[in-house]
Amino acid sequence: MMARWLFLFALLWSAPVLAQQAVHVPVEEGGRTLQLAGQLYRPAGSGPAAAVAIFHGCGGPGQNTARMAGLLKGWGYVALGVDSFSARGLKDVCGRRNWPSQADAERRAHDIDAAIRWLRAQSFVDPARVAFMGYSYGGGVAMLRALSPNLEEAPPPARAAILVYPDCGLADALGPRLRVRQPTLIAMGALDDWTPVSQCRAVIDRVAIGRDLIETRIYEGAYHSFDALGLPVRYLADVGNRSKPGDCCGAHYGANEAAWKAFVADVHAFLTRTLAR
Repeated sequence: MMARWLFLFALLWSAPVLAQQAVHVPVEEGGRTLQLAGQLYRPAGSGPAAAVAIFHGCGGPGQNTARMAGLLKGWGYVALGVDSFSARGLKDVCGRRNWPSQADAERRAHDIDAAIRWLRAQSFVDPARVAFMGYSYGGGVAMLRALSPNLEEAPPPARAAILVYPDCGLADALGPRLRVRQPTLIAMGALDDWTPVSQCRAVIDRVAIGRDLIETRIYEGAYHSFDALGLPVRYLADVGNRSKPGDCCGAHYGANEAAWKAFVADVHAFLTRTLAR
């Protein structure tokens, strides 16, 4: 066990300096083509590899998504961190005055489709082994792709999905009966009052087909952004909050090292199972 944690932390602390490549992912929106900025991380070795597209939360790309991309690369996966904001002239939409609407989230869901298409077109990616991963607001957007209201025929957009403390309120628009489209890991903090566990459980309760494809991990003592290493828990009074009346306002967020360690191990194990050849 100690050896495994030493391995994980070696990857963790080396992640910020791992080589990466700036790329652009085209997505159609409103009759024009946006070029989403992306950071591509490629593992060593030859031959096509499995890949994971990563989508940030309301604050834009951050150290947590970059750190995860570095870990994924160290585990042998291609990782693509997608910036959904800069091409749209956005930086931070966490505040209540610019809190993203349902329509904003549904437009952003096309970024997931575009990133998956882009990855599958790369010679160094195995197109049959692509997953996507979303954090917070990005996790809620990813939920719009992980689940479907179409109970009869809903082909999965990718091999697997990981939703990290997702904004489950965005799934309300999908309707009362849902289908899970691929193996899906939902990772949450037990004390999260920004994207609370109860809201996500309510979504899971609406799953009529494929509930056995969902894995949940709830980390005790952890608030939202438990992976924001080095950031003490604090209260943000002015952020939008879809779990409160009128989407307003306030939530706690901050790091929990024990939750982070468990989360890293859970993601590694989940991807090992779901992206196997």
